[in-house]
Parts: sequence; structure tokens; C-alpha cells
Amino acid sequence: MPERRRRRPPVKRKIKCNRASPCNNCVRSKSGNCVYENLSPPPSRRPRHGRKLDLDRPEPELYQFPVPTDQSSHTNYDATASSHQSNSTLGVTGSAGPLTPASQSPSREVETLRFKIKQLQEQLSRANRKSVGLSASSPSYNISTTTSHIAGTFHVQGEVPADGRTPTISRSVMHKTRVFGQSHWMNGVAQFGDILETLEPLVQNETSKVFIDLQKCKYLGKVIKAQRKPPWPSPPTAELPPKDVADALVDIYLRTYETVYRVVHIPTFRRDYDMLWVSNTTSNMAFLVQLKLVFAIGATMYDDNFSLRPSAVRWVHEAQTWISEPEFKSRLNTQFLQTTILLLLAREYVGVDGGLIWISTGELLRTAVYMGLHRDPIHLPKTTTFATETRRRLWNTILEIVVSTSMVSGGPPLLSLDDFDTHPPGNFDDEQIMNNDPVPKPEEAFTQVSIALALRKLFPLRLAMARSLNGLGAYMTYEETIHMDSELRSSYKAICQAFKVYRPGSGIPHFGIRALDWLIRRNLVALHMPFFAGAVNETAYAFSRRVVVENLLNLWSAVFPSSSRVSTAPNEGQTSAQEELTRLTCCGSGPFRTASMQACFLIATELKTQLQEEDSLGPVPLRHDLLSVLEDAKYWNLKCIEAGETNTKGYLFICLVFAQINALMTGVPKDQFPYMLLQAAEDAESTCLAILEEKAGQSQDIRSKLDEIDDLAVDAMPDLIGDWALMMPESQFDFGISEPMNWVYSGFG
Repeated sequence: MPERRRRRPPVKRKIKCNRASPCNNCVRSKSGNCVYENLSPPPSRRPRHGRKLDLDRPEPELYQFPVPTDQSSHTNYDATASSHQSNSTLGVTGSAGPLTPASQSPSREVETLRFKIKQLQEQLSRANRKSVGLSASSPSYNISTTTSHIAGTFHVQGEVPADGRTPTISRSVMHKTRVFGQSHWMNGVAQFGDILETLEPLVQNETSKVFIDLQKCKYLGKVIKAQRKPPWPSPPTAELPPKDVADALVDIYLRTYETVYRVVHIPTFRRDYDMLWVSNTTSNMAFLVQLKLVFAIGATMYDDNFSLRPSAVRWVHEAQTWISEPEFKSRLNTQFLQTTILLLLAREYVGVDGGLIWISTGELLRTAVYMGLHRDPIHLPKTTTFATETRRRLWNTILEIVVSTSMVSGGPPLLSLDDFDTHPPGNFDDEQIMNNDPVPKPEEAFTQVSIALALRKLFPLRLAMARSLNGLGAYMTYEETIHMDSELRSSYKAICQAFKVYRPGSGIPHFGIRALDWLIRRNLVALHMPFFAGAVNETAYAFSRRVVVENLLNLWSAVFPSSSRVSTAPNEGQTSAQEELTRLTCCGSGPFRTASMQACFLIATELKTQLQEEDSLGPVPLRHDLLSVLEDAKYWNLKCIEAGETNTKGYLFICLVFAQINALMTGVPKDQFPYMLLQAAEDAESTCLAILEEKAGQSQDIRSKLDEIDDLAVDAMPDLIGDWALMMPESQFDFGISEPMNWVYSGFG
């Protein structure tokens, strides 16, 4: 009798899936649609017996098979997947068998975690898209191109939402080798392209007086700048201005710029400065270069005509020559860093290649990081309080320059809060840090770093704003803009309340307080600028329109006070600060003049919008304060030219805008409007030409060149927009790059 076999207990078999769509099991079970989760490619096969497993090579886990969602027909497979998932989770923190995830190499664990994170991100993205639906379709982008014989060619990248209901939002402006982010002035001024299009047919004529006069102004500007520009290179010398002039320049710098940008230690600087005038004292060239940069910066507010402009340009060139010498390692010290900061400020405000400051700021930042200023001194070898606070102050100033140049140039700040851990400076006066173990003053006590500390409190928010406005695709929604506006206002309000407590005391730097207020308002304008043009057709952006207009009025009244905007009589200190800001805007370059010119154009845009929105048959009631800004703008631009500015195109365009507003107010017929613009352009260029001829002199060579221009036809002239870089104030180097974008105002950068 054969041996009876004992029956083995039944074992549930795994159900094989053919991975079809729908799969064979779903078809048999009639369970409906079969959906697979796209987790990962199939795992590699297990190694055959006797073959060593390569643990250094990342391998997908078994649970990462494409899994059908039909739970009834794949119970055993799902249980296996859950088991592997649990083992994987344990394998990250504990230990398991030789083939469990715990035995994976670190690189494999990292790859596995990255894959899981990517899974979760994709699932979250799909869930968000399903919840939002069609109402929040992603925007698309288009590029509009404007070409003019006066302005050149530039391209505006605009955001156009897919629903087509909201207006285009300008995201960047491109011209040749430059890309300007949303905070750049051109994003607001580009909407005056209709004036250029209207005027274009009339200036294409070969005998156009506008073209002839523009070419003459260009030539005269080149002559004037050549007269000021020293030879290159310009080695520094020990030559100083008269002591009374030098004292005035140092005093201007210390009570204005130094209250905002803490660079030098005032007692030490004054001590070394006084030693220069002592006989038989050997001059330290490093300090002389630093001192001349202080002279150059102070010269921008020395008088109403910038009489020291040629000297200021020479001082900047000497510093640039000295700092360019190939002595890198020996100059990695605090004094060299101070000189580099002063050189950037002097270039920006004197107007020597001021438009390229953002590029040079990157080098300054890397130099400071290489010297360890991004690390707080508590993480470095112990040193004196003087050295510690000096490093913190310099790093604080560099942070301010980084975010400021980003907003002005429209370039990303290329810095994050994770890149440094340096604490803000202590609340010390300069005399205190010379003592051993000084105690910082309480926060409510005003010191020589109070303005800088106030800016540092707002730095994280302003940095986030610059990154969102000028970063690559990191554009803020309108809700995010309103939220950031609320945070900035709330933080600044707390600072203003603290400063009101300071005011009764003595020694309050009125210039610093005005500059602080100006910087915050400039940030508010930049924040809402992308939605300003859209507010004309979209009432949802009306708040941005109001914020931009009101803050521009405050910016304008800060640098060019009008009787309609001044409600109370300022005291003596405030009057001095007001005069200094006005001089800086007329004589100097940099962000103060940039924002002032932007204020002129955008306030004109508001007036133009009000006139176009009005449907009544009677006179249009326009705001008097807005009209006064536009009237003052022509006079202000002319004062800038009289103070030494050689670029006439800012004044030309203001006159064109003013003519357009007048035409809308008086109801000029549409067919007469182009000729009205042409007459305004001819009058503007004639006025500028007379000023430049006087400044350039009346030599025989100049007169013969002007006569030669008169005899040339427009088509035979050199390209008017092919050498606009020469119209930049005091261009230090000839880069050979055409910059038609400088047609409005060269100081914009």
C-alpha cells in the first residue's frame, strides 16, 4: 500500500498583475477603472544565488511598483508593500537584516528620502490643482517690443493670466545685455510708449530739428565730460583742497552719509585727519585715498552747482587706480574694506559708472565673506570690543548696500538669511567701543548707530521683497504683496514711534531720519509698482495705485519741497537736512535722483489716467499737489543740467509728458497733438543746447563740429542711439557698449 501523503494546508497565492490598463484582475472583478500610482520604475531583479549584491548602487524598494488602486483584487500585494514601507521607515533609524533598507549605504538612503519627498510634493501639487480648479489658472508671459529713433529698442516681459480678465503686469525689461527686474524704474516709465509712437513719424525726416539738436547735445556732452575726466590710470597724490573746504566736506559726510552707512570710526578718523595738517607728518596713502573718497561724497552737497565735480571725479579715479593695484593678500584688512565701501558710494553718488554698482557689490560681498565678516565674532577667536563692533558695523553696511543696489538696479540680491549669522551692531556710541568691556546703551537710547540698527530691523523683510521682485520667477501674488505691505508698515510704525521719543534730545541726525523715511517709502513704491499700471483697468489693484501715488508725493516733497505740501515750518536742523537732500538730488546721482525722476513720470501717469477716466463735459478737477509736481519737474531737470548733468533726454521727456497732459486738459484735437509734441521737443532741446554750449566753451573746434552736424542729413549721421553710453555721467571706462536705455536719465543705472 503506497504511503499516504499528508495534505499541506492551503496557502493564499499572490495574484499576478499583467499591468495592463485595465489590468486582467480588474477586468475579471468588474471593478471599474484601474488606476496606477506613478511611483517609480520597477525595481531591479534580485541577484542570482552566489552573486554579491552591490549595496552602493541605489535600488528602488519593492513597494515602489506601480500599484493598481483596486484594493479588493490586490490585497496580498498591498500588504507586502505596506510591510516593505514599514521596514524602510525603521531602516532609517534602526537596524535590520542584511537585505533591509537599514543596510543601505548613506547615498542610497538619501536617494530614497529624496524620492519620497518628490512623491509627496507631486501629490500635494495635484491636490492643490484639484481644489483650486479652473479659477486660478497659471499665468502666461508675453514680450512686447518698443522701437524708437529717440529711445532705442527695449522689450517688456509681461504676465498675462490665462483667464484674460486681468491686465498685463510688467515683470522685467530687457535691453541688449541687461535684464531689469520689477523694482527698476523702467517698469513704470515704459507705459509712456504712446508718446514715442506718436512722435516717431515726425522725427524720421532728414531735416528734423529734434534729431539735429540731439546730436549737438550729445557731442557737447562728450566734450564737457572729456574736460572733467582725468587720465587713466590716475595714481593717488598727497594733494588736498584748502583746509576750510576739506573741513566742510568732512563735516558734510559725517553728518549725512555716515549716519546711514556706518563705515568709519569717527573719533579715529578725525584724529588721523587732524594729523594730516600737522607739519612734518608723513602721509599714509591708504588713509589719503579713504579721505579723498569722503571728500568726493561730501562734494555732492557742498553747494547748489556741484562746483567741485571735476575734483570729485578725479578723487574717485585716484581711488580706483589705487584699489586696482595687484596687492590682494596684503589688503585683506578692515581699512581696505572701508575704502572699498566708500568707493562704491562715491561712484554711485558722484556718477562714475554708477549704473554698475550692483555688479561691484557682489565683489564687495565676497571679499567680506572671505574675511569672515559673515560669521559673528563670538564664533571667531576672541578680540577687543572695538574690533568686534567694527566688523559688525561693516557687515551691517554691506547688507544695506546689497539690498539697496538690488532695488535700484532691478537685479536679484544673491543673498539669503542663511548665508550669515553676524549679529547687528551693539547700541554703542563711537567713543564707547574704545573702552574695555563697555555696556551697550538701552534700545530706547539714541546713539550713532540708531539709524543703521533701524534699517537692520527691516532688513529681512526688505531682502525678501528684493528677492521676490527681482528673483527668477519668484513673483509675488497680489495677496502676498498686501501681506508684505502690512508687515513693512507695522514694523516701520514701531520704529517711528521710537524715534519720536528721540526727537527732543540733541544730536539727532535729521538727514539720517529723512533718508530712513525715504528708503522705506521707496520700498513701498517698488512693492506695489507691478500692479500700478493694472489699477487703471482693474479695481482690485486700486489700493496699489493709492499707495504708489501718496508715497511718490512724499518722496518728491522730501527732495523738492513745494508750498502746497509743506504744512509746518521746520526747525533749523530740518531745514539743513532738506537743503542737503535737495542738493544731492540736483547735483548727485544714485537712488535719490532715480526715485525723484520716477516720481515725476508716475505722477504724470496718474494725472493722465484721471483725465482719461473723466467722462463729464465740464472741467476735470485734478489734484493741485499732483499738478505742482509736474510743473516743478521741468524746473528741477533744468537745474540738474545747469549743475553739470550732460544727459538732456530726461528734460526732453518731461517736456513731452507735460505737453501730453496739457493737451488732454485743454482738449487739443487728435490730429494736432503730434505737432504739439514736436514743438515741445524742439523747445526743450534748444534750451538744453544753450546751456551745454556755454559749459563746453566756444572754441573753434567746437563751433566747426556743430556746423558740420548742421550740414549732415539724419541718415548720414552716426547712429544716435549707438553711443548713448557716453551720455552717462562721468563714465570711467569706455566699455564699448551701446546703452539706449539711458535715454531718459543716465543716473538710473
